[in-house]
Amino acid sequence: MSKMRQVLEAYHPIVHLLMAGTVFVQLTQSMSIPFLAIYLGETTKLSHAYIGLIIGAGPLAGTVGGFVGGILSDLFGRQKLMFFSLLAMACSMIGFITLAHPIGLLVISMVMGLAASIFATVSKALMGDLTPEQKRFRVFSNRYLASNLGFAIGPMLGAFWGISGSNLAFVLTGVSLVSFAVILVVACRRCGVTDNSGENGEVERASLGEIWQVLRRDVVLLTFVTGGILLVTVYGQMSVTLSQYLRENFSEGVALFGTLMSVNGFTVLLLQIPVTRLVERYSLFARIAGGAVLMAIGEVGFAFSSNWVWFITAMIVFTLGEILIIPAEYAQIDEISPANMRGTYYGAQSATMLGSFLGPWAGGMVLTAYGGPVMFGVMGVLALVSLIFYWLGRRMHEQRKQPRNAIVETAM
Repeated sequence: MSKMRQVLEAYHPIVHLLMAGTVFVQLTQSMSIPFLAIYLGETTKLSHAYIGLIIGAGPLAGTVGGFVGGILSDLFGRQKLMFFSLLAMACSMIGFITLAHPIGLLVISMVMGLAASIFATVSKALMGDLTPEQKRFRVFSNRYLASNLGFAIGPMLGAFWGISGSNLAFVLTGVSLVSFAVILVVACRRCGVTDNSGENGEVERASLGEIWQVLRRDVVLLTFVTGGILLVTVYGQMSVTLSQYLRENFSEGVALFGTLMSVNGFTVLLLQIPVTRLVERYSLFARIAGGAVLMAIGEVGFAFSSNWVWFITAMIVFTLGEILIIPAEYAQIDEISPANMRGTYYGAQSATMLGSFLGPWAGGMVLTAYGGPVMFGVMGVLALVSLIFYWLGRRMHEQRKQPRNAIVETAM
């Protein structure tokens, strides 16, 4: 009992609520959003490429969510912005099952991606405001685990209940979003949380103009971002093309896809911490290279798998690649960024989310034209090609540091 009390007292009640809400919303979303490509394929006559375009438009719109969210939170306040972004996400879920026009679906996806990005940005800022600095890293780590917990359980529950990708799943997600929005607003008022609460009055953020200028000037950053775009193309919205392939080529493709999504979530939950600790002694490039190779192997595994066991094995290998790459990419940017421009450099890294648009769209075109095995093979090649850019960026960064080291040695 005392242990539970210590856990509850460690963080602000609103932080606990945001954690619980993340699990709940991710759990219901994972019964609907990953199955959106399957749903659209069954209820419309749209091509794989256009379905990929619709789904990829969400993350593309979401790339500006952090900047828009910062501006809007100054105008309206964080609580109102979180409330209306959750409502916009709920309306988008209903829109997916009520609209059939391609342009309408494209707009709905963009609204969904923008609203989700704004909510993530503003809610993380609020969590930071309500948490002492020495505890923030653990809070954000727990948030990532909470997200994966919901994503791991949701697809399996949806498959068990037989509602994954159905109208009911989208409605359930919409209801959960509205419920969370109302509970969050009421809880903030009862806890006396205002937009000025906490230790951080301002959230460091960069403008789009600043990001564009730094990308033009810093070739190392531009090279890393290019490599990141290629990698995100492979893993950012991998579920879109995989779900389309499984639905069309396997009798129990939808159930298999739900299982694979849960395998992805559980692999992150179980192996993220031990794998991260295991590879800490290796260089950042070695971690990214290992991750890219594992993702390429996973893609080849998808191409040649013919039963559930092989698909699950390929997904575990693919997910291990993700676990290696994602934190290493952030650390790579942190290493090359000047101390007074860290926010701008992290903002520039958000350009890698362009890959979440390119993956479903380009992957859908290859899938339509050449079939699944070729499409998976192309994605595997892209993962390996990205290493060329990371290697070039690493080499230029080392060369850039040499004159500084020489000056230091001369001074000594």
